Amino acid sequence: MANVPTGASQFLARFGNQTITCNQYTLTKLGVDKSHCFLKIEDYMILCVPFQFGFKRSMFIASLSKQEMAFFQKYVNEIVGLSIAFMPRGAKTAAPVKFFIRCSLAAIGPMKDRDNVGVFVLDYKTTPDELVTMFGGFLDGQDRIKTQFEDYGKTSIKMTPNTAKLLGYNMYATISEAGAEPKRIQVYNLSSKTIEHLEAAGGNLRIPNSPVSYQLFFKKYRISTGGTVVTSNKLPQGFIQTVSKLSFSPELVEIIDDYWYAARSNPGLRT
Repeated sequence: MANVPTGASQFLARFGNQTITCNQYTLTKLGVDKSHCFLKIEDYMILCVPFQFGFKRSMFIASLSKQEMAFFQKYVNEIVGLSIAFMPRGAKTAAPVKFFIRCSLAAIGPMKDRDNVGVFVLDYKTTPDELVTMFGGFLDGQDRIKTQFEDYGKTSIKMTPNTAKLLGYNMYATISEAGAEPKRIQVYNLSSKTIEHLEAAGGNLRIPNSPVSYQLFFKKYRISTGGTVVTSNKLPQGFIQTVSKLSFSPELVEIIDDYWYAARSNPGLRT
């Protein structure tokens, strides 16, 4: 019988070739301590921020002048040290989990459109099992959230005072498009995949299939996500009624998952 991989080996088998984009959501979920993330290159200690995590290769960004980037080029293909710490979720008093990992500096260069930000590409000599488990657990959770994204896209939530309270929605949202200032909207139906809302009278109709951006303010997250206009109509009162498809937002899926759990436990609060 073939051995079934477990633990870190299981995560490497499933996700070994995947990468994790390090936006604010990711850094928060992983518990990255941004005050304790350094590159040690000989006697130099460089404060950096994760840009992309991988199981064998990761990328970090740091504030560097052009002269400093040119100077550190001589260390490409040399051994450097990565010191990084993670704070366990929900454990405010627990000690952080710290790693010091030997790496090869594969490349260094300026970040696109940001000349004073350098990107360090690091190849791990070995990846600690505990770090593999952290990354694998995060990606496993994201797979579940992607499934929920489809499921929770089938039923819209009518926005009432009670549902807003269950969602932790602050009753504030905006819509914007390229080159235009954000406009406040009133959301009246929401799912993980769609949003229906009203805008003040006097505005222009939105063109179907045009891209838009949304910001939705919840107690748990301030969500920024893209969308595509499906329909846009002017009501008799002059308000603009718009329906849009939403891009995948793990934060929104989490909030809706919490809502449906609370709604099942307290069905009377949904109305």
